[in-house]
Amino acid sequence: MSGRFYRSQPIGSLLRPEYLREARRALRAGEISAARYKRVEDRAVDEALALQEAAGLDIINDGEQRRMSFLGSLLDATEGLSRSAAVTQPWHEDDTHVVNLTLGLAVTGKVRRRRSLATEEFVYARARARRPLKMTLPSPMMLKMFWSPRESTAAYRDPFDMFADGAAVIRAEIAELARLGCEYIQIDAPELANLVDPEVRRSVFEERGIDPKRMIGEGVEILNSLADQPGVAFGLHLCRGNNDGRWLASGGYDSISREVFQRASRYDEFLLEYDDSRSGSFEPLADVPRDKRVVLGLVTTKRNVLESAGDLIRRIEEAARFFPREQLALSTQCGFASGIKGNPVEPAMQERKLSLVADVAHRVWG
Repeated sequence: MSGRFYRSQPIGSLLRPEYLREARRALRAGEISAARYKRVEDRAVDEALALQEAAGLDIINDGEQRRMSFLGSLLDATEGLSRSAAVTQPWHEDDTHVVNLTLGLAVTGKVRRRRSLATEEFVYARARARRPLKMTLPSPMMLKMFWSPRESTAAYRDPFDMFADGAAVIRAEIAELARLGCEYIQIDAPELANLVDPEVRRSVFEERGIDPKRMIGEGVEILNSLADQPGVAFGLHLCRGNNDGRWLASGGYDSISREVFQRASRYDEFLLEYDDSRSGSFEPLADVPRDKRVVLGLVTTKRNVLESAGDLIRRIEEAARFFPREQLALSTQCGFASGIKGNPVEPAMQERKLSLVADVAHRVWG
């Protein structure tokens, strides 16, 4: 295991303040300059850093305030995607209500890096953060959300060639972050946990020509190839989808745990969604190699309710039956705003949840 172990962590995004969303609208409409908009963005990052520091988290990030979504380095700073409604996914608003939604984009050309989004994020936050700083980057396989058999095949006959180009983008971001002194990088890979749900495997992967077996095999090898910078600790985050409080998949890690946890050998930590029964039991933690660490995502970011400290401690002890307690840590289950709108959580509740993560982690591990 490399790098310092942070017992209390955020996962990624924080709620974007209304003034930031309004400034983005004004920028698109040509009502404010880019310089003025950047000052608004800076303010949002300053507030995100201060919020996490006040909560007592051991490591923080910039709340992904400069991104339209957690996919920023694949979408906001690349070429090769065009406006399209061709790709939809079945998002669950609850256990019974499902809506098919599109993110409004499809891959129609070669995916290439235009600029570095992560450089701006890290350099600004590094100068202001008073706690260790983590950076989050999306898995290149998240381009599967924009793969259309009708519109994408002119650029890529094989979606895994598209993933390879996406990996080149993320690999360049990682190299730049390492040169700038970043010591912790988290790769967000919800596509892997989506594979635990047979219906999602069929509708989101197989019916669109993306082989789930290749995702577990070649896909994990692509992810493993990213975690290759001396002096940088790498975490791999798995969840089942997070879109304005909606979720995509349901099921325990059992069907993927051995292959993913064993093959992703270059990662120091696995950050795992475990906030409700959709995530299954802690038993698959037994498949995590004992030279790794596990960050338990027990605090939900999808609902405006506060977990009890006692329940979190009980669940940590339950997880410790399958993986060493001293190699466990605590986090939120996912970001609070993986998309631009954000989850149905009030800002005051977001603050309470972050404080709860820190308080419980310090009670359990000191």
